Amino acid sequence: MTHSLVVHVPDTELEPEPLSPAQILSGTPEVTGKVVWESVDGRRLRGVWQITPGIVTDTEEDEMFVVLSGSATIEVEGGPTLTVGPGDLAVLHKGDRTTWTVHETLRKAYAIDLGEGGTPSF
Repeated sequence: MTHSLVVHVPDTELEPEPLSPAQILSGTPEVTGKVVWESVDGRRLRGVWQITPGIVTDTEEDEMFVVLSGSATIEVEGGPTLTVGPGDLAVLHKGDRTTWTVHETLRKAYAIDLGEGGTPSF
């Protein structure tokens, strides 16, 4: 998919992206998402992602995202604790080990960029 496009993020239909049970620390969070654009070489992804309330862990990729709705606290191991809500732009770095405490179902639009050979470009 290399064409220009417009996506109305609040109404974008998302598909299940099951979490590994090992990632879930509390609650029954469910993740859905959709890649809406991918570069020919697969190094750049743009999409929409959503998670319901709960506490989960993750290891991040280089990513910039904007929260459309919901709220969460993201603890970065050895780094800052980020509080995000509607209108916030956040940047996560490849290898960040995070714990997400999702307070209200969170929906975000994201951009993931990988450099040459999978090297982060941020």
